[in-house]
Parts: sequence; structure tokens; C-alpha cells
Amino acid sequence: MNYQEFVDHVTPIACVISAQFDADGSHSDFCIEAANAAYLESVHVDPADFVPGRPYYEYIGREYNFEAMSLKCMQGDHLVHSYVDADLYNAWMDIYMMPLASDTEGTKYSLFSYEMHQSVNVEKLSDVTAQTALQVLRTTLKLRETDDFQAAMNSIIEDIREHCKAASCRILLTDFVNRKCTPLCESVIDKEKFPPMTYYLDDSFFDVVDTWEDMLAGSNCVIIQNPNDMAMLKEVCPVWYHSLRGAGVEAIVFFPIRQNNETLGYIWAINFDVDRTQTIKSTLEITTFILASEIANWQLFNQMKTLSVTDLLTGVYNRNAMNNRISNIVDGTEELKLPYGVVFIDLNGLKHVNDTDGHRAGDHLLKDAAALIGEVFTGYEIFRIGGDEFLVIATDISEEDFNALVESLRKKTKESEKLKLAIGSCYAGNDPDIRQAMKHADKEMYKDKEAYYSSI
Repeated sequence: MNYQEFVDHVTPIACVISAQFDADGSHSDFCIEAANAAYLESVHVDPADFVPGRPYYEYIGREYNFEAMSLKCMQGDHLVHSYVDADLYNAWMDIYMMPLASDTEGTKYSLFSYEMHQSVNVEKLSDVTAQTALQVLRTTLKLRETDDFQAAMNSIIEDIREHCKAASCRILLTDFVNRKCTPLCESVIDKEKFPPMTYYLDDSFFDVVDTWEDMLAGSNCVIIQNPNDMAMLKEVCPVWYHSLRGAGVEAIVFFPIRQNNETLGYIWAINFDVDRTQTIKSTLEITTFILASEIANWQLFNQMKTLSVTDLLTGVYNRNAMNNRISNIVDGTEELKLPYGVVFIDLNGLKHVNDTDGHRAGDHLLKDAAALIGEVFTGYEIFRIGGDEFLVIATDISEEDFNALVESLRKKTKESEKLKLAIGSCYAGNDPDIRQAMKHADKEMYKDKEAYYSSI
């Protein structure tokens, strides 16, 4: 059959894909047998450079999901459709694959066609089965029925795992700048076979994460559902393949969570019901689209909340945070764990450093002071409450341990050549009047400060 003549009569972007299949189900590379002008233009290939029968990845780069869709279309002899966020092209793609008749034994063909749009078409994204729509609706409602985002996500991931009939389902948030991962939520049936995500998060785990974007190659998901898929993954991404096999994974559906061209994290289901792959893929495509926006908003809210109570120079809590904390303790909306003590600390000589060496040197001195206080009072609340003043609230601590920490700070201050701290403390024990304790510690700090300046 003259597939080139056939595809030239197709108006949309189109090409014909072929593959050789053996009796055991194994297959050759997927090759482009014919392509119309619209397809060659879309992949930036000069018609003069196109050679029929060459592997597709010589023209567009290897793409795992393209191979999985081609295999499904050819082996199943039925139409395959997908609407995906193609990060590689920064566009949404409406993809169709249709099996074609073959006059050559062992060779299968499919027609591949797609449309690209710069923004999402909500009608196409929502054109799903009733079962998928119900699952997505359940997710949306759970995000709205509570102000507790974490509780909602815990419930949603449980629903997704049950919908996929998977052994485990997880969402992992990623920070590519600091190369850190944070588990957001997870649902696991057998916790001995599939330990919590924190079990895997050692110092080298981000090396595995680094391979995921290359493995996705701009696609919106990866689906491994049989040994052939796993063998293909081994070829494309050996690092992740060995990680999955070592974790007892036989099948996985894996989606990046993206918002505004930024990868926020990943969601996946392990050892899912492969007989319902298409339904699961459709559900997770829409669910991930919704969750990406919710997670981005949640992260932004947390960032704003952190900024509102954090001193940007030193990284400790700021005066606003202290005012809120004390006010809430006094009116009983926040607990003050007894027994406790408070410490006032003033950085001696800051004005002199600012005047003689400049404010940059003064900023470095403040950072060093905050670092030293944090080193001594690790795990306790530290506030920068003024230009050169800090406050520490140490709760649930014995008088002996509290005094030992205060003396440790005094000792380190005396040993330091550049940090000279005035320190005043008050161990309040079980007296809940924190303002009185602060007043006493502040008075002691000023006595220490006066003694320092009178000695120089």
C-alpha cells in the first residue's frame, strides 16, 4: 500500500508508523513510513531530509509514551486517544492513533495525528467517562470540604490508590534549587513491602529524581504495565529502572505535577490494575491538572506565611512572630509548655561596626549572632525583636538544663573574638505569666550590657 499517497491526503498533521512484531510479542523500533508536509513542518524536518522507514526518534527524540501508545494501538487494533500537556512543546496536544491495514505479515501500521494548542481546552480535558468524572469530582470536593490541606491530601491519595487498585500511591514534592524532596502524602497497603517514602530519601535519592525529566522527555506521564515496558525503561532510564526493581515494582503509572512550566513534584501509583490502565491514566491526567494548582497555591500561602514571621536576614522568627506568640499565650489560644525560661540577648558593638566597617559587616555580625544562638538553643523558639536584640523562649525544660544552656552561650561569647553578647535570663518554671518573666530577663540583659560598656 502506498502510505505516502494516503497520508498526503490527510489534512491535519499526520504520519504513518510501522513496527515489526515477532510471535512472542516483541517488536522492532517504531519507524515513520510516511509523513505529510504538515507533520514534517511540526517537527522541523526538511522534506528533503526525510527518509521513510527510519526510527521515529531520529526525527523527534525518543519518547516513551509515544512508543507505549503505538504499541497499544497496533497490538490492540483499536483507536487510541489522549489529551496531554506536552512540556517539550510548551503546549497541549490532542493525540490520535488509528490502526491501519497491513499487507505484510508481521508488520503493523498506525496513523498518528495530533493538534497542538498553547492553552488547555477545558472541554477536551473534561471529555471523560462517568467513572473518571466521579473520581475527579470526589477529589475536587475533598479539597473544598476542609481548611486542612494536609488532611484533604491524605484522603485524596487514599482515594486515588483505591481507584487504581494499587499497592501504594504517593505524592513527592521537589525542590530542584536545593535538591530536596518532601513527601506530601502517601497511601500504602503493605508497609513492610513498601516502606514510607522517607525510607528511600537518602542523600543520593535526588540523583534518581534528576533522571525523571529526561525519562519523561517532555511528556506528561510514564506508564509501565508489563515486562516489555520495564525492559524499555531499562534502556531509556537504567538508574530509575534499578531503583524500581529494587523496590519490588512491577507496574507504575507516573505523572509530573507541573504549574507555570515548573515541576512541583510527582505522583505515582505502584502495582496498579493494568486492566484499567486507560481509565487510570485519564483520571490521573485530570486529577494532576487540578492538584498542581492547589499545591502551588498551598506552597505560595506557606511561603507568604513564613515570610510574615521570619527575619529575612538571620532566618529566625521576627518581631511580628514574637508579638503574635506572646499575645496568643496570654489569651490562651496557644499553649506554653511548662516549665520554661526566657532569655534576652543584645549584640554589643553593632553600631560601631556599622559606622566603621559598613552595614554589610554589621549584617554578617547579626547572622553570626543568630547562628550562635541557634547552635546553643537548638529546637527552641528564637526571635530577632529589634536591630540588635534577640529573644529565646525555651519550653518544657528543667531549670538545670536551662541554666546550662545560658552558661554555654555566655562561655561561647567570651571565647569569640568578634561576638560580644549581653545576656539576661529568667527561669519562670511553672509560672504562666510570660510577660513578667520577659521583663525580668530584659532587666538582667541591660545590667550585663552596662557592665560590658563600663569595662571598655
